[in-house]
Amino acid sequence: MKKLNLKSMKKQTREQLFTYTVIIVVYIVVQLLIAAGSMSSLMQGLLVPMCTYSIVAIGLNLCVGYLGELSIGHAGFMCVGAFTGALCTKLLEGTITNKVLLLICALLVGTVVAALFGFLIGIPVLRLKGDYLAIVTLAFGEIIKNIINVLYIAKDTDGFHFAITNGNAIKLSDEGMWLINGAKGISRIPHLSSFTAGIILILVSLFVVYNLVNSRSGRAIMAIRDNRIAAESVGINITKFKLMAFTISAAIAGAGGVLYAHNLSTVTATPANFGYNMSIMILVFVVLGGMGNFRGSIIAAALLTLLPEVLRELKDYRMLIYAIVLIAMMLFNWAPKCIEWRQKIVTRLKKNTGKGAA
Repeated sequence: MKKLNLKSMKKQTREQLFTYTVIIVVYIVVQLLIAAGSMSSLMQGLLVPMCTYSIVAIGLNLCVGYLGELSIGHAGFMCVGAFTGALCTKLLEGTITNKVLLLICALLVGTVVAALFGFLIGIPVLRLKGDYLAIVTLAFGEIIKNIINVLYIAKDTDGFHFAITNGNAIKLSDEGMWLINGAKGISRIPHLSSFTAGIILILVSLFVVYNLVNSRSGRAIMAIRDNRIAAESVGINITKFKLMAFTISAAIAGAGGVLYAHNLSTVTATPANFGYNMSIMILVFVVLGGMGNFRGSIIAAALLTLLPEVLRELKDYRMLIYAIVLIAMMLFNWAPKCIEWRQKIVTRLKKNTGKGAA
């Protein structure tokens, strides 16, 4: 039994190291392409969004793939992280001049606040199951978005000013500034996000989720997913571990939101940014990449972020090809015949490798 455990641990460690290595190699290749001038400005502009979606997909995969709970409100946690992180930056940019330190502060604030919201929302929501939980998380995302659209926060020499729905009620002095201006959101956000920051966040997110799922807590979370009644019968605290996974998932989504906000000069809580479609898009990344497969989520997020731009020259056929690629990826990952075919190829490769080594 101990030998089996050691073998499985070694296999997991190898897979994790392989994932980290691939990400670092991709980062180096991209940097070399940029330095050589071989990458267009359009493709460079997609690097940070690609990292953002990968981070949020990792967080959602923890909730959907390992906890087994369908959440379609992660755009709400992303929105919380984006706005609290950007608000922190606006308040501290005159005090902290170092951009790296300023981004770290924004990430800490955005991640903690998103985790807090995940914890508070998770207490009532995780008592539900299946479609009911999905509907409530969707409602949460819409509520957050609509609250921010009617929220006005400003600051001047007299301190902070708050208003709901009526921004005209706030009278600012000449030195005053808007922090959150209702539907106009937060403007003049310093551009702090970069591809390097995105890659570091991906690596940190992977480190957190890998260590969680391979720990005793992670095994408890998977036991709850597989059979809640059996897990409860052996003394596993269902509420504690479900809240833990949901909170960490929300925190990672919040970190992705901070990165997203600091890649834009203005962030608004519009349906295009943090609406239902965003949540569904992140869920598509998770499903296509494989539930419980963090590496697959990153690959799916990267491919489906870059693909529409790569196909832009095809104009009318662009979305048709995009849809065909989605269907092909889904069949490749989940069709029984494709799974059987992949397993045969892996077995053959292992046999050939063993013969070569011999």
